[in-house]
Amino acid sequence: MTILKDIPEKWFPIVLPLQRKKERGLNGAKSKQKRTEEERRVRANDRDYNEKFQYASNCIMTSKYNIITFLPVNLFEQFQEVANTYFLFLLILQLIPQISSLSWFTTIVPLALVLSITAVKDATDDYFRHKSDNQVNNRQSQVLIRGLLQNEKWMNVRVGDIIKLENNQFVAADLLLLSSSEPHGLCYIETAELDGETNMKVRQSVSVTSELGDQNNLASFDGEVVCEPPNNKLDRFCGTLYWRDKKYTLTNQNMLLRGCVLRNTEACYGLVIFAGPDTKLMQNSGRTKFKRTSIDRLMNTLVLWIFGFLVCMGVILAVGNAVWEREVGSLFQSYLPWDPPVDNFLFSAFLSFWSYVIILNTVVPISLYVSVEVIRLGHSYFINWDQQMFCSQCNTAAEARTTTLNEELGQVEYIFSDKTGTLTQNIMSFNKCSINGQTYGELTDPLGPQPKRLDFTPFNPLADPNFCFYDDTLLESVKVGDSHTHEFFRLLSLCHTVMSEEKSEGELVYKAQSPDEGALVTAARNFGFVFRSRTPGTITTTEIGRPVTYTLLAILDFNNIRKRMSVIVRNPEGRIRLYCKGADTVLLERLHPCNQELMNITSDHLNEYAADGLRTLALAYRDLSEDEWEAWSESHRCADKATNCREDRLAAAYEEIEQDMMLLGATAIEDKLQEGVPETIAVLSLANIKIWVLTGDKQETAVNIGYSCKMLTDNMTEVFIIRGHTVQSVRQDFRRARERMIALSRTRDGGKEEGIEGWGESCFMGNGFREGQEGDGTGGEGGKQLQCPPPPPSNLMDNISGEFALVINGHSLAHALEADMEMEFVSTACACKAVICCRVTPLQKAQVVELIKKHKKAVTLAIGDGANDVSMIKSAHIGVGISGQEGIQAVLASDYSFSQFRFLQRLLLVHGRWSYLRMCRFLCYFFYKNFAFTMVHFWFGFFCGFSAQTVYDQYFITLYNIVYTSLPVLAMGIFDQDVPDQRSLEYPKLYEPGQLNLLFNKREFFICIAQGIYTSVVLFFVPCAVLSDATQSTGVPLADYQTFAVTTATALVIVVSVQIALDTGFWTVFNHVFVWGSLGSYFTIMFALHSQTLFKIFPNQFHFVGSAQSTLLQPVVWLTIALATAICIVPVLAFRFLKVDLKPQLSDTVRYTQLVRQKKRKPVGRSMGGAWRGAGSVSEGRLGARSGSRRSGYAFAHQEGFGELITSGKNMRLSSLALATFASRHSSSWIDTLRRKKHTHTHTPPSASGECSPAPSYVSGSVPPLSNSSSVLGGSQDTPIEEETGTAPAQNTQTSSTPTLPALAPASETSAPQGSAQALNAGVLTPTAVRSQGGDSPGGWTITLGTVQEALFGRKSRAAASNSPGPPSVAKETSQIE
Repeated sequence: MTILKDIPEKWFPIVLPLQRKKERGLNGAKSKQKRTEEERRVRANDRDYNEKFQYASNCIMTSKYNIITFLPVNLFEQFQEVANTYFLFLLILQLIPQISSLSWFTTIVPLALVLSITAVKDATDDYFRHKSDNQVNNRQSQVLIRGLLQNEKWMNVRVGDIIKLENNQFVAADLLLLSSSEPHGLCYIETAELDGETNMKVRQSVSVTSELGDQNNLASFDGEVVCEPPNNKLDRFCGTLYWRDKKYTLTNQNMLLRGCVLRNTEACYGLVIFAGPDTKLMQNSGRTKFKRTSIDRLMNTLVLWIFGFLVCMGVILAVGNAVWEREVGSLFQSYLPWDPPVDNFLFSAFLSFWSYVIILNTVVPISLYVSVEVIRLGHSYFINWDQQMFCSQCNTAAEARTTTLNEELGQVEYIFSDKTGTLTQNIMSFNKCSINGQTYGELTDPLGPQPKRLDFTPFNPLADPNFCFYDDTLLESVKVGDSHTHEFFRLLSLCHTVMSEEKSEGELVYKAQSPDEGALVTAARNFGFVFRSRTPGTITTTEIGRPVTYTLLAILDFNNIRKRMSVIVRNPEGRIRLYCKGADTVLLERLHPCNQELMNITSDHLNEYAADGLRTLALAYRDLSEDEWEAWSESHRCADKATNCREDRLAAAYEEIEQDMMLLGATAIEDKLQEGVPETIAVLSLANIKIWVLTGDKQETAVNIGYSCKMLTDNMTEVFIIRGHTVQSVRQDFRRARERMIALSRTRDGGKEEGIEGWGESCFMGNGFREGQEGDGTGGEGGKQLQCPPPPPSNLMDNISGEFALVINGHSLAHALEADMEMEFVSTACACKAVICCRVTPLQKAQVVELIKKHKKAVTLAIGDGANDVSMIKSAHIGVGISGQEGIQAVLASDYSFSQFRFLQRLLLVHGRWSYLRMCRFLCYFFYKNFAFTMVHFWFGFFCGFSAQTVYDQYFITLYNIVYTSLPVLAMGIFDQDVPDQRSLEYPKLYEPGQLNLLFNKREFFICIAQGIYTSVVLFFVPCAVLSDATQSTGVPLADYQTFAVTTATALVIVVSVQIALDTGFWTVFNHVFVWGSLGSYFTIMFALHSQTLFKIFPNQFHFVGSAQSTLLQPVVWLTIALATAICIVPVLAFRFLKVDLKPQLSDTVRYTQLVRQKKRKPVGRSMGGAWRGAGSVSEGRLGARSGSRRSGYAFAHQEGFGELITSGKNMRLSSLALATFASRHSSSWIDTLRRKKHTHTHTPPSASGECSPAPSYVSGSVPPLSNSSSVLGGSQDTPIEEETGTAPAQNTQTSSTPTLPALAPASETSAPQGSAQALNAGVLTPTAVRSQGGDSPGGWTITLGTVQEALFGRKSRAAASNSPGPPSVAKETSQIE
């Protein structure tokens, strides 16, 4: 065994203390104390030595309980919930006879129910965890013990064991690869379980151990590994192997991690370094932090307030008890003495306080928490069952992976999205190319017939049948033997790190590091240059049917700094040539000066490709002489063997040879957008949701995809690009962007906003800003930095009008995320409609999300499909995973998952909005019904000597929240809707009340409480007043306690049932059954409980014998109930009627329109000819600037290639949306007003909630049109729709007085008059045309609505002539309604 004399210096502080510790432990004494591991030492085949360090075994345990610990541990966890502890406290109080006026079962039954349901759920989850753990721990593995291979369970594998793995087996622990059945110790693994990447990766053993293929040799192997302690870094490993007096460096390339699968390798051997919980897989499976919704947090606050209110009521009634006992109760002492423990009125008051705490506890019933969980579970099932979110192509349904966040889906303000694989398909196709100044792949006539797809089979039997290309001139160029074209495709077939597997003759399968590489090699394959196979020193191709083998001399591998890769090959004739492909920005700088003219032409082509949103790449070559090759090869060899700064020396060597190259041309690859992405982004933008794209791709790639998916539009006021490399320059870029926004906003609003104007002037005086000035920092700019005022207040930036976008790269973002720059970044970015962050790392993605969560207090949603999106998904309030091309890591970390980005609009605008609406209505009603129920006890206290006597029968108190009122409110919380799902998508502005938290907040809570208290007053004092003087038909007085109790209870159940009938907006069979069934069950159960039968069996438990029968036979009782119901319900009806009539919410307007559409079905009016032509000019200057941008998408977000491995002498073998017109503009609507007030942190006034107040520009008698609240209904952007619809002439006065009809009358209701038809048939919708039509018909807005929907949702209009019928979209809707 080697004596470790040559331990690296970096290990000194680690190894020496550990050495001493082990020396102390040689006597056999093991340290019981758990130490923090600073480094790890593992000796092969020596369990006794390794056990001294007490390393973890390979047994994993993700379960929380066992049979013995389940009950105590689970109950302990459940009672950590404040609500459960509160109810346990009440139960203990109820067991004290001196203070309890209620039976113990009134609390223990619901509490036991809640605890049991939760315990069953936890037990089920843990059972499946146990099952999974057992399945993994009992897997078999072959362990080398004393020279023999023995089958051992995974759980029995120990650190230091040598394991044999066979093909397609999972790796049992983190292993150091020792040897393999493949040449040179290579093996191939799949890491989908670790990082989500499905492409194969290569690992290689250290050369000295790769020859230990024999069991006997491995049994005698006693090498010692000193390495880093367990950590979660999947892409990094640092260690040293000491064996036979030599040391060998170990890297991640030598490691097989637990969770990987061995592929295409017969067998290999590995040394266990980390086991069980120490493996990198388990180190990465940290607990996802528990996410709570804003409603949860608000509920916790409200419950504390209610508890405080309960204590106050208890104190008031206790004081009343003290006064009453002293003044009045003392007179009764002779025949009604105090109970034995009570000896004075103060002690009586003390006991009375606790008695009232018990009685009044139902203001916060435990059933609230159960009901919330049931409702959330129902909403989750609705998402899972939604067929419109099911992808038939990949047979994947949407999945709600959590049940706790559904209502928060209705409150999202910021979406953070990955680009590749989320917005795009991550399926690359070779689209266009430029060869020697000639461009190919262009369609000559985009409006003409689609050209036929080329058939490559007759020309090339090895062609990929799935390859699509349409320009036959390129194929002809190959056939005629054009040298430039041949060299172009020869480069594509040689310059890559793709691995090929030929399953049968001619059936090739390419394994590429990135989809880009695969697309380029496949293109070369179809055009006759087929990459067949590679060895460590050769590449074999088939060129135009002729097999050719090139000698591979070197691979200059790709990385994110070089942005290019090269190969140096020797052809069969002996000529040496370097082939290079890479980003145009770096490759064009390295060309020979004689390429200038060709470079200019190719640059123009690159710009055209970039403008089309394609990923571009430039190609070049260089001929090398033998002398040049030999000289460079020697310098490269020295750099490769360097121990210090190896990467920098290699980069310098690469830079030296990649000069004076000859340009061949350029490629353009299309990463197609997913279906429906532009429409989805359009609709979400109209819902006032801001979308940020966070991508690892370069700026040009991301920006052009932004334009492709209509996130960026040419109608935007301005797009700001932040590209500074220093803190000062980035700060100045942000400052200039804000100044420009304020200046443009001031110009747009006519200088009316004085606050903005004042701040803008102070900025302009201090910075010397000039439009077009570069953003990179200089010394001069640094000097000006002192003059910069602080960023404007956030509410000032929120009031900026206009559509802006911000693009920021990774270098600038790193500075923007620094503590002193956070507010600069947030205030600038949040004033923009769209933000694109390029070149960001996974950590930066999470930091951006955390930044917005911290400063904006807004609900955030992150959506991605790859392992690099996991941190962002976990950081956001809501994480959504796309099950796409990059594995399932994002899905596993997410809260919701589906297969297409377009499903996001339905998840948010339909399911999210409905969930929020239902939860808010549920909570409002729940607090109302419980205050109405409980506060009756409070009023009764003043009439019963504050004796803590209950009003109701104790069984009614127990069953009220469990049976009589639980199911109706559950049905409303699960099934209710305000508008159908189609309308939710048509009118995205319906989403905004959730963002502003209008439907359930502290104000709404107090309104519900006030209504509940009012109801309790009516329910107590009306029966009290009526029954105090009422008599039966026999003359017997009705003023007895039991009659009063039955009357009040019956009136309460009827009132709350009528109230929920009014609150329910969407009736289903369940609603009817639950509402009327609960009412029926009340009477059935009450008659049963008050029956003679039960009284005879349990005389001490049922005191209300015969009360129900005698009370409900009295007409005066029913009149009393009817009177109380009317007094409770009529004011509510009146208020709601007036509110809908005078200040309707947008949902009221849409619902009214739905009714009108169903009632009035008239022929569709004449449609306009031609397409919508919206206002808003295209900025020529910005278009020109954009078209001049360059773009290269050469897989800048993927890992380094296999270049070093291939050349290391090791054998590689493998057997329209025209949306800008309708963009949402700032208006004076109630939503925008509330939004501004929200940002200024002031309380929303009562009159603002849900109202749709008209803007000042309305003409007298006009009504607020829907367009002011729903920007889907576009119109001319320059002319406010209020003006267009507000000029109705006299004959339309009656219709105009209706709150909604002029705004929303559908096109099917009325025919357009001839005068307006002529204006519309011109093909241009002008404000005049809209006004004239609105003046003659109550459906004045309808043609505009139909046209907007036509443009927005892609419905083609066939109405080209003046006599054509209305838009098909409107007709289609009408037919659907019918």
